[in-house]
Amino acid sequence: MSFKNINPSSKIKKILSIAVFGALIIVPNMKAYADVYVDGYYRSNGTYVSPHYRTSPNSTISDNYSTWGNSNPYTGQKGYYRGY
Repeated sequence: MSFKNINPSSKIKKILSIAVFGALIIVPNMKAYADVYVDGYYRSNGTYVSPHYRTSPNSTISDNYSTWGNSNPYTGQKGYYRGY
């Protein structure tokens, strides 16, 4: 792409347009949820649950670590649940 025949203000507008368009394409595809750290706790039966990470709660199961096709980035364990 050559900018030889374009005046300087048009160059800036073109570059800004490309940058904004790129941001509009890339940002929505980024991970829109964060992992949640869960502190260790005791269950009512006295069992201790160690601290761990889990996916953020939402209305779908397809993005959980335990879902088939996914894997836990902290442990490397592959998903096993196919109930969708």
